[in-house]
Amino acid sequence: MEYGVIGLIILALDIYAIVKILDSGASGLAKILWILLVALLPVLGLIIWFFAGPRGGSVHT
Repeated sequence: MEYGVIGLIILALDIYAIVKILDSGASGLAKILWILLVALLPVLGLIIWFFAGPRGGSVHT
């Protein structure tokens, strides 16, 4: 049971990271690479994104 809860938490955090990546000001290729990293390595990718991922929101004009 506890593994299911942990899995859901990791899934929710990965979805949050992907939304933040899409909203970042990074280039299209950088966004794709970050999303692939987070999707293919859910825990490790999330940790790497947290410390080194793109920062800042996109510019809306």
